[in-house]
Amino acid sequence: MEILNTIAILLTLSAIFSYLNYRFIKLPTTIGIMLISLVLSLLLLISGEFGAFDIFQEVSVLIKSIDFHTALINGMLSFLLFAGALHINLNELSKQKWVILFLATFGVVSSTFIIGGMSWVILNALELNISFIYCLLFGALISPTDPIAVLGILKTVGVPKSLEIKISGESLFNDGVAVVIFLVLLGIATGQSEATVSSITMLFIQEAVGGAVYGFIIGGLCFYMLRSVNNYQVEVLLTLALVMGGYAFATVLHVSGPIAMVVAGLLIGNQGRVFAMSASTREHLDSFWELIDEILNAVLFLLIGLEVLILVYHTEYFLAALAIIPVVLLSRFISVSIPVQLMKNVRDFSPGVTRLMTWGGLRGGISVALALSLPQGNEREVILAVTYALVIFSILVQGLTLGSLVKQVQLEAMSALVKRHVD
Repeated sequence: MEILNTIAILLTLSAIFSYLNYRFIKLPTTIGIMLISLVLSLLLLISGEFGAFDIFQEVSVLIKSIDFHTALINGMLSFLLFAGALHINLNELSKQKWVILFLATFGVVSSTFIIGGMSWVILNALELNISFIYCLLFGALISPTDPIAVLGILKTVGVPKSLEIKISGESLFNDGVAVVIFLVLLGIATGQSEATVSSITMLFIQEAVGGAVYGFIIGGLCFYMLRSVNNYQVEVLLTLALVMGGYAFATVLHVSGPIAMVVAGLLIGNQGRVFAMSASTREHLDSFWELIDEILNAVLFLLIGLEVLILVYHTEYFLAALAIIPVVLLSRFISVSIPVQLMKNVRDFSPGVTRLMTWGGLRGGISVALALSLPQGNEREVILAVTYALVIFSILVQGLTLGSLVKQVQLEAMSALVKRHVD
């Protein structure tokens, strides 16, 4: 009953905040919900400081009772990744495959070490005394661009189609890769895994490659079942079983559930849509998963805003976050500019692609969830506070200004075109 009550409260708050945002604030839905919940959290914190402890304590207890890591990683993430992958055109994705592959592999690995190394210098300069392996863990959890945050923003800012495919495709895949890297580093930090090249390689292959193969198998099985029926209720139910049952069994097999859901979603959204569904089924399937995506996104961003109630605050944490923000942006710029520079002679890129992909590399709930999964201790407290500040900056500042940057880049490109024509 407590779980049902918690879900009821979260859905009710999400609906009310969504309504308030739509009527009065008029921001992108997820950002508006997060902003309102963040403001509410700050008001509750202030009320707690001035003696209104009952309300503050009751809400804090509610938030602490929600295992954000489990709710996202073992619950909402499977639905959100599948729903995101379901609407990615595989032909368009294949045109950007080398850029996406580079960013989702080398980009995440290099970013982990750049952010980890610089964070180690910054955090220890502030006398926060975080070990290097935990700084690498922080680098791993903050490196991936969050598909949940990114896909929600891209719907509203009007980026070129090729750039949208790069950003959304990369964010879907680098999420799974980053989770694998995080798990490898966490095993080393806690002494559960050997820090040898062979053991790390085998674990990575098992999780990442195993997840992709597993996703293809369960997606293919669902595809075969979809082809053999022509009833949209049954077909929607089959995709729901694919996501819930497939993700749960991935955990049993110790393969990457996020990567499996992306692969399965791409298969069903492309081959399944063309060869296994009627027009009626496609319409109902799209409506169902779009609704699931919108509801879970609303709840997720509500939770992100409310999580501020359970954080520990120290001045050094805010100073660390302010110092690390440019490090994260620089790391993103490096990981984006390298493949663009390497491939610019053999293919064309959209104007301002490096700037847009750097600024559009939003961090979101996955980073917070991974930070919450760290073992209790000083390292977790520091990393969680810094991660949360970076996520808030990413979503509110980068997310709200991405549209303006897109317009600026488009104007610059148009001016350059006119100038070349005149010359």
